[in-house]
Amino acid sequence: MLPVAEALEIVLREAQPLPPRRLPAAQALGLVLAEEVRAAAPLPPFAASIKDGYAVVAADGPGVYPLAGRIAAGEMADFVLQPGAVAYITTGAPLPRGADAVVQVEDTRVAANGGVEILRAARPGEDVRPVGYDIATGAQVLSAGERLGPAELGLIAAVGVTDLLVYARPRVGVLSTGDELTLPGAPLLPGRIYDSNGPTLRAAVEWAGGEVVDLGIGPDVESVLRVALDHAIGTCDIILTSGGVSMGELDLIKKLVAAAGTVHFGRLRMKPGKPCTFATLPAPDTGTEGGRKVLLFGLPGNPVSSLVTFYLLGLPAVRRLGGWKNSTLPRVQAVLDAPVQLDSTRPEYHRARLTWDETLHGGSGGWLATSTGSQASSRLLSMHGANALLELPQAEGQLPAGAVVAALLLTQATGSQ
Repeated sequence: MLPVAEALEIVLREAQPLPPRRLPAAQALGLVLAEEVRAAAPLPPFAASIKDGYAVVAADGPGVYPLAGRIAAGEMADFVLQPGAVAYITTGAPLPRGADAVVQVEDTRVAANGGVEILRAARPGEDVRPVGYDIATGAQVLSAGERLGPAELGLIAAVGVTDLLVYARPRVGVLSTGDELTLPGAPLLPGRIYDSNGPTLRAAVEWAGGEVVDLGIGPDVESVLRVALDHAIGTCDIILTSGGVSMGELDLIKKLVAAAGTVHFGRLRMKPGKPCTFATLPAPDTGTEGGRKVLLFGLPGNPVSSLVTFYLLGLPAVRRLGGWKNSTLPRVQAVLDAPVQLDSTRPEYHRARLTWDETLHGGSGGWLATSTGSQASSRLLSMHGANALLELPQAEGQLPAGAVVAALLLTQATGSQ
């Protein structure tokens, strides 16, 4: 059995980023940049008012002045502001020529003669955002390798960029196998169960950043599974199968994969998820230099084993192909809120919920880990509410309450409740 750390090294060695492609910025949310982005023009491109108020000549100082005009955001003044006059200006509007400061409206009042009284002196440049204050011409605003979220896309729009070179979202095929499986919603015949692995893995792939290819359910028939895999190899970058990788007569996936490509490992020293296969399969010639290969993860059939092994190995592969710099789950330290039983034969990935506890570590605060209960590999309920996998060592006995363990974050851990 291969340790998980060694298995992950093999997966990341075989998983290389997909070729970048250029996409409209509106389609790039969640993708990773393959090139830097620089500003073609300054932001703002003109001196702009920071507040609603009056554009002034700072040297004039307090006093009553006639109103020379009004400038709203999106307009350019058609006059030059002369000393001894003021102009009403809104937030974001271009400063008129001749003006060098803005006095906020709270420091003014309307004079009896219809003019404007400036109640305090302004410094030159006060409440004015000069040309290029936010971003200078040619400045790098984003680096290659950054993942694009809402703020990044807004920044790209602000500098006028409309299309981006990004790493493609990997296409991930999800195939559930087993004669006992039935699609949710269909009549459930005796001896059958509903397929939960398919929906679970498809959702996990989307969360990881991949594009799902639903391959449905495959029966325990070698010829049918071979056709399904051949189709997937031609259309997918990664294939996830669940079931068919253990030691039974009808566990056909490992046999088919070994005939089609290279099996890198087939058993892991972990609980849950020991019978996990990873292979690389040659894809049909597409003209790619060096040939294209498809990564295949033969995940266990038990629902928890399937999802946990995906989180540990499949998710990093999806993200690595998508150009992520850090493709693995983030790791933090957590304190057990109750004793936890250890396994004497394998390290365990224990499903837990982390909350922030201000009283831990002498009042400096820390993550408190609460088990989700029974950790049976068939019990998908143990994943419900879990936002972390506790990395428990292989050992006899228990870890006591208060012990500190490493925890892999599945989602953003929540605050105290």
